[in-house]
Amino acid sequence: MAGKFKIAAWVTVGVLTGALATLQLQAMARNAVSPLPLEELQQFAAVYGLIKADYFEPVEGKKLVHDAISGMVNSLDPHSEYLDQKSFKEFRESTSGKFVGVGIEITAEDGLVKVVSPIEGSPAAHAGIQAGDLITRIDDTPVKGLPLNQAVKFMRGKPGTKVTLTILRKSENRTFNVTVTREEIHVQSVRGKMVAPGYAWVRITQFQSDTLPDFTRKIEDFYKQDPKLKGIVLDLRNDPGGLLESAVGVASVFLPRDVVIVSTRGQIPEANVSYRNTPSDYSRTPGDNPLEGLPAGVKTVRLVVLVNGGSASASEIVTGALKDYKRAVVMGTQTFGKGSVQTVLPLGPDTALKLTTARYYTPNGESIQAKGITPNYFVDPLPTGDPYAALRMREVDYKNQIGTGVEASDSSSVKEALRKQEEARRLLEAEIEKDPNKFPKLPEYGSKEDWQMEQALNYLEGKPVVTAKMVADAQEKNAKPPAPTSSAGPVQKPAPAPRPAKPDSK
Repeated sequence: MAGKFKIAAWVTVGVLTGALATLQLQAMARNAVSPLPLEELQQFAAVYGLIKADYFEPVEGKKLVHDAISGMVNSLDPHSEYLDQKSFKEFRESTSGKFVGVGIEITAEDGLVKVVSPIEGSPAAHAGIQAGDLITRIDDTPVKGLPLNQAVKFMRGKPGTKVTLTILRKSENRTFNVTVTREEIHVQSVRGKMVAPGYAWVRITQFQSDTLPDFTRKIEDFYKQDPKLKGIVLDLRNDPGGLLESAVGVASVFLPRDVVIVSTRGQIPEANVSYRNTPSDYSRTPGDNPLEGLPAGVKTVRLVVLVNGGSASASEIVTGALKDYKRAVVMGTQTFGKGSVQTVLPLGPDTALKLTTARYYTPNGESIQAKGITPNYFVDPLPTGDPYAALRMREVDYKNQIGTGVEASDSSSVKEALRKQEEARRLLEAEIEKDPNKFPKLPEYGSKEDWQMEQALNYLEGKPVVTAKMVADAQEKNAKPPAPTSSAGPVQKPAPAPRPAKPDSK
């Protein structure tokens, strides 16, 4: 019997090898520069055959091929991904702002799933799940070491079905179970309000297909409430990104016509593109311009962009453009640094490859990748600083991130910095576990307790801005005489309002 298995396995290898040889000839006919590596593919076919023949139990060939593709793609960088039928469906749902699940924004932390925030009005919010909670089990599945996209799959499902989440809440030093009923979640990506006479706050949580029209309606609403609007705070904190055209459109709201918003550079000619403030680059409907009818004052109103280490990708595109043209002052902390472009390449009606195809560059030609956007004013989330700074991961912390394309990402100085950061992260986690009550909760964005927004309003109103504690320490060490300080840091007078840049002549 074993001999028959061997024969069948090697017949399979032979069929695969023949197919690969055919692909090799086809590839060479299409592209003589990059022929398929026939020897390595034959080795893959041999491994496939051995697993089929000798593994202790039968394994579906489809599963082996899918897993091989996933492993190949996942090893490239943190953002390339093979999208199987279910993943592709969920990806399309995420960009539309609708999906079926429990309603939480999550990230990975120490092999567990960390709740960034529950979505307002969602089943998770009603169940009492809080920002900062760690999910250790999803039903009977341990989360430790589970890829984030796999954890998302387990929490998604059909409307009306239930899922039990095991929650570790460090702030209360306890673990408990929460059973949540899945619902269709409608994510409202734009919200805002007037926060003071003449001043508005608008927050974008993610760049989705409906973000730009929602954003323009919100801006119009501000001007209806106050036609002489003096300033806007654009809040992109913890905005993980999303659709490129939505980001181009939001930046275009504040910038002159036809200026470059962002450019991309990659291996193929199609990846080398400049996206401008023109309807063809931000509108999905030909002939439609969501920016038509906006008040003229939006092009000159004083503007502050709030960012932090969770501001990534599309939110960094908006921030970089507004900063490069000196149209806005950027305030907060260094952004995440995800400056890579992912293109979704369909492999059939139900599957696709999300592949990194280029790097993003700001209008001044600066790479965003692994660097992020540096604020004009460093402002911590609390007057006393950022007690959780060491816990925050950025793009540069990923071992297989693609680097900036300028300097080597594996230099000894970078490795040493990452080692120190990892050590600081472990020490802080141990300290939090020892005494969770020692660490304060961060304020809700847009609330009266929001320290960063308070400093943004100070800038817009011409009042002094209190910068971050680390800036205070550096200035006190180097400045002669030292700058005037508060308990949090030096008091900086705001610079004159930035003027809109002239259109790019390129």
